[in-house]
Amino acid sequence: MNTLEFFVPPKNFSTILSQPKFYEADIKLSIKPSLIPGLPDGILALIVPIVAYWSYATFFHIIDVYELAEKYRIHPSEEEQSRNKATLDDVVKDVILQHVVQTVVGFVVFYFDPVPQTGHELYEMWSLRQNYIPSFIPDVFVYYGYMYGWSLVRITFAFLIIDTWQYWLHRIMHVNKYLYRRFHSRHHRLYVPYAYGALYNDPVEGFLLDTLGTGLANIITKLCPREAIVLYTFATLKTVDDHCGYRLPFDLFQIIFPNNSIYHDIHHQTWGIKNNFSQPFFTYWDKLFGTEYKFVDEYKQMQDHITLTRYREFLATKTKSKWTFNDDGESESKKDR
Repeated sequence: MNTLEFFVPPKNFSTILSQPKFYEADIKLSIKPSLIPGLPDGILALIVPIVAYWSYATFFHIIDVYELAEKYRIHPSEEEQSRNKATLDDVVKDVILQHVVQTVVGFVVFYFDPVPQTGHELYEMWSLRQNYIPSFIPDVFVYYGYMYGWSLVRITFAFLIIDTWQYWLHRIMHVNKYLYRRFHSRHHRLYVPYAYGALYNDPVEGFLLDTLGTGLANIITKLCPREAIVLYTFATLKTVDDHCGYRLPFDLFQIIFPNNSIYHDIHHQTWGIKNNFSQPFFTYWDKLFGTEYKFVDEYKQMQDHITLTRYREFLATKTKSKWTFNDDGESESKKDR
């Protein structure tokens, strides 16, 4: 029903839920309209994550090139240039290849997927109310729980599946010397991660780790194409953020999730490469199996000190006036003291 495309229940919603029977004649299935007319939601689920990847990575690239957030950089820019063994061209080529592979695979899956239909929602909500949901729960909760709450639950479960898949495959890639040399060592050519390099992988590993992992999570949780858009795009943005090289104070990914840019940066260091295998959302697998780096907080404090020192030097080179710096790294003119 078209009314279910909006954010409010239909006016006769409570009457429908309270009726003793739901007649089959009231169920009228039709093809679900696409979010963008003429562009199937299944295809949109392939396009949006790629656009999100390059847009978000470019945002961090601009910050990097124009030195707009030096105070929050994890590593000095010269360290990125001296330690990394892959050029930007190498990175971009591999990421483009991975996007081509995931698009082809996604299109094949889309071709065989059934066309999404609508018209059954009211019957299913009526059935939930009649058989499972107590009468003291307001009808509006039934509506929003069915329309959005259940989607959120399944997407969250998909996060857990992705975390599980990536932790164990990632860990195996490190434990097995052949697999590491043949596949995963490519990603670790970036000792100082940056946003464009989030999907810098060997093509085989990229397919297994990202394309297959998120695809299985989608299939297991039976997400519809619109829910898949949310899953794929969110996972893409989170992965870029984990490799961004910054600890921005307003970054919600880094505020909400314990698995963030500083956590994953430890894994890219030579002394932390056997730790912090969890990605991209939570850290529970590392905690359960003792692979979490034991001095994460100390590393954060050390990086704060290094970054603050480099930030002071950066500010000093950007001005011809004489400045002093307070303990927070903020510049302050002598005549203001």
